[in-house]
Amino acid sequence: MTHDHDLELRPTEEQTEAALNPPPGRNGGDLVVETLAGLGATTVFGLPGQHALGMFDALRRSSLRYIGLRVENNAGFAADAYGRITGEAAPLLLSTGPGALTSLAALQEAASASAPVLAISSQIPTAGLGGGRHGYLHELPDQSASFRGVVKSVHTVRSQSQIPSAVAEAWRSALTAPHGPVWVEIPQDVLLAETSLPVVTAPDAVPEELAPRVELTAVAADLLSRAERPAIIAGGGVVRSDASGKLRQLAEKLDAPVVTTFGGKGAFPWEHPLSLQSWLEDRYMTDLLEDADVLLVVGSGLGELSSNYHTFKPRGRVVQIEADLGKLESNHPALGIHADARLALQALLETVSERTDVTAPERVRDVLGRIAGRIAGQELTLEQDVLASVRRALPAGSPSFWDMTILAYWAWSAFDPRGANTMHSAQGAGGLGYGFPAALGAAAADPTRPVLAVSGDGGALYSIAELATARQYDLPVTWLIVDDGGYGILREYMTDAFGQATATELTRPDYVALAESFGVPGVRTSPETLEADLTKALATPGPSVVVLPAVLRMFAPTHLG
Repeated sequence: MTHDHDLELRPTEEQTEAALNPPPGRNGGDLVVETLAGLGATTVFGLPGQHALGMFDALRRSSLRYIGLRVENNAGFAADAYGRITGEAAPLLLSTGPGALTSLAALQEAASASAPVLAISSQIPTAGLGGGRHGYLHELPDQSASFRGVVKSVHTVRSQSQIPSAVAEAWRSALTAPHGPVWVEIPQDVLLAETSLPVVTAPDAVPEELAPRVELTAVAADLLSRAERPAIIAGGGVVRSDASGKLRQLAEKLDAPVVTTFGGKGAFPWEHPLSLQSWLEDRYMTDLLEDADVLLVVGSGLGELSSNYHTFKPRGRVVQIEADLGKLESNHPALGIHADARLALQALLETVSERTDVTAPERVRDVLGRIAGRIAGQELTLEQDVLASVRRALPAGSPSFWDMTILAYWAWSAFDPRGANTMHSAQGAGGLGYGFPAALGAAAADPTRPVLAVSGDGGALYSIAELATARQYDLPVTWLIVDDGGYGILREYMTDAFGQATATELTRPDYVALAESFGVPGVRTSPETLEADLTKALATPGPSVVVLPAVLRMFAPTHLG
């Protein structure tokens, strides 16, 4: 008897012919790029290096589009953003030793934000593996050890026949919830050697689904159905799993207010009557969440930023849905449901009973009004006006990428992203230099809409070299640089803590002239002209830079009292 799957494994005549007579001139690098293409990749990011040249030479013979950045860390940020925007595992091609290690900060951000990145690095020749001190260029005793504490999985290749399976398994790992970065390393000689192996066609790498246990969702549904004051915290897991529609349906069925974490921006409509927006760094919000008799936490570990710096102490029952097992109940006891947010929300939708609470929108308005009143009492008109100008200038549906800078900290709480998966920042790992290279990755993913990057002058200096990348590939990214002459937030922190700041002031270039030296148009703006200048820049094809000289202040924290 012949089974259907037996027929699927039987090659066609064309496949047999191609396998028996592979094209000449291929090497191990070809097996890498053929596997990537077979998995569905269309674009790769990276930076060449001596040990990795076999991969980069193979790109010439492939249909893959290559976007080359100037610094490996920036290439990692670009791949991170591409993965967030497309939901695909973004390939990142790197060299050995210094090239590989320079990507670590970007991979930490991807891990913290659950962005699928498939990093493929070269290695020293096979003879040097194993920890001996052979003296190869870029040699490390154990290169992969540097990545094991950062990425989801590590895959080391030692022969060409291992390449397709290792890359496919890494792809599957990156796209299995929770998404994240993975690491593959391949020795130089394996990449360079000629290969007679057949062309890689369509490797099987379907990610596993992380479904919730039905007995747990049944208990959660019962708790939510009988709750008097339910509330929902929606984290980045809702965005990563494309579950914002299901979240809205559940919130409306339960009449439950929803606040999004900074990583979950856009998971719930900003102006919805049940929307608490993103004001997590405010005691009024913390009080409301603590008062919930049942709190549903979806796709968040309730870490430092999502818990008002660990001052949040829930008094009611917590139900936590989380794909990252390490985050489940790591900060608060809960009914922990290890599952993908989309699948768990669907299970709850099918089992909760509809409830009506006419007071819920009123409580939402009251809390947001109290927060607005607190901010209004701090004389922060400049900061609010600048953020409002950015929002009016940025077209709806256009993504924005924010570096670690004071305006971004405002945006975490106060910026309406106008859609799911449109606002992204480096708040996962908190490293500088994310905004601009990430925006380049997003523009590579979808060049039909303008992309905004926002940096301070300190963060801008981390990625200024990528103006060359923006110009080379003519990517539609407008880069807003808020120039306050130093590391502004650190200046505030140190002044508050010690009475004065040290090591925070920076000598910086003329950013407009510097941009123009790369062939990128630049303009110096003011708070009064920001909206018009930013609107014009975003509407102009290709890259541009808008520099805003301004010293912005943060609103006062509420977790220190």
